Amino acid sequence: MVLALVDLLERPPADRGAHAVLFVIAYLCLALALALVQNLKWIGELPIPLPLDLAALAVFLLLTHTVVAFWFVYLFVALSAGIHWGTRRSVVLAGIVTFALLVRTALNGPLAWEQMISWIALSTGTFAAGAGMAFLGSRQRRHASEQGFLAHITGLLEVERGMAESLRLILTELVNTFECEEAVLAVRDADIDRIFVWRLRAGDDSRLTPENLPTTRSDGFLLDHPDASVCWNHLGGSGDGFGWNRTDGRRMKDLPRLPGPMREELGWKSVMGVTLELAGQPVGRLMLGNGRRRFLSQDLQWLERIVRHLGPPLQNLFLLRHIRAHAIEGERSRISREIHDGILQTLLSVDIQLDVLRRKVPSDPEQAVGGLASLQQTVRNETDELRRMVTDMRPLRVQSADLVDLMRGFGERFRNESGLGLDLLIDAVELQIPDRICRDLFQIYRESLHNVKKHAHASHVVVKLWQNESQVVLVVDDNGEGFSFAGRFTGDELDRLRLGPISIKERTRSVGGVLTVESTPAHGARLTVEVPLG
Repeated sequence: MVLALVDLLERPPADRGAHAVLFVIAYLCLALALALVQNLKWIGELPIPLPLDLAALAVFLLLTHTVVAFWFVYLFVALSAGIHWGTRRSVVLAGIVTFALLVRTALNGPLAWEQMISWIALSTGTFAAGAGMAFLGSRQRRHASEQGFLAHITGLLEVERGMAESLRLILTELVNTFECEEAVLAVRDADIDRIFVWRLRAGDDSRLTPENLPTTRSDGFLLDHPDASVCWNHLGGSGDGFGWNRTDGRRMKDLPRLPGPMREELGWKSVMGVTLELAGQPVGRLMLGNGRRRFLSQDLQWLERIVRHLGPPLQNLFLLRHIRAHAIEGERSRISREIHDGILQTLLSVDIQLDVLRRKVPSDPEQAVGGLASLQQTVRNETDELRRMVTDMRPLRVQSADLVDLMRGFGERFRNESGLGLDLLIDAVELQIPDRICRDLFQIYRESLHNVKKHAHASHVVVKLWQNESQVVLVVDDNGEGFSFAGRFTGDELDRLRLGPISIKERTRSVGGVLTVESTPAHGARLTVEVPLG
């Protein structure tokens, strides 16, 4: 409208048309007013803008004598129509406007043969420009819709929801979007050499549990061609399908197909599938089966874009699941070792001693009574140790404001129970540490002191905690017997040598920290954990 107004003002009054300038100014003011209040809900729901633009275009065609000013308004309306209506209806609108412009031009003056070329150029240019703007508007609408869908479907991948619920929501969206009966996501886990398959049927809102299959099934779910994007609208006989290589976009003449047994197992008559890539490697496939309508090439392209967009967040989700599985495995191993080396061995010893005392009761009851008292004390000690283990296994919420108090409280209890000297040196009045780091840092501190108590045979422990702008550092230094090795090693080096406290190494990695262990046999050990805050 501003450009149309500029063009009108640059022309003599006779060439502008009656009231054309006033009309443009009034419409421009109305448009600005609508733009200012468009965020109001009741305004946004009223279908005012496009019908008003169409009416303004018709009035302006009657008022103005200049085609240039009319074109500015016309091209904007064509763009708006393309956004709201799509290409087909907007092209029809371009044809109607072109015809109306020709009629108005014919009414304003007689038609001469020497003007035919100008008429043809005017009509062709008007229609082509309107159709082109409508196409751009339609593409803009489609792009905005696709970006909104990608943002929505990515938002479904949340750690708090968990993998099962996140994948269920995503597969449900895909089933509804592509109007099919079933969606299948198959992912190969190279670490354990298995294939995990999540299947969801339309309308199923139950918990999604993956099938754990051997890699011999990979030819079925992965189609034995990791780079193929394939669609079969009919799987029977010679079939009816199309596809291409996802790496170069070339059409494939020999399309991979679902194996017969798998086709019968799934009950699919049509299928569309694309490759899932994680960390730059094809690791799985997303397939949609039994479409309620015929799949088109643009459907396969759109599914490719969706899966490509989902790759990084899915990789993060699988990586987190992998880390959690390793953390759980490490924690179970630690608990298993503690039970085996501690309580279980004690119970076996108690059993043997009870058998000996049972035989001594008839011949030497006083010695048997003394032995029973000793065993009773042993059982009490192991009960306290078991109670400590159960307490440590409870979920613990540690926040930055509570970390110092928790560490001091546990340190006091450690002094009373172990009889060891403990110096807790915290070089910060107020720690500013993320809660997720606080929790694991406290667990490392607590487990380090337990290890000193059980294995180090130390008499004194010094714990230091400090923080700077880039990292937080925890140091546990004892004067005990040290580890079975001598020297200074990082967590990765300890892994290669199969040495060091496993659970502490796992907890340090889970918060992105670096573990260093210094050991001097018969002279103590020092454990240092450095966690970046950036």
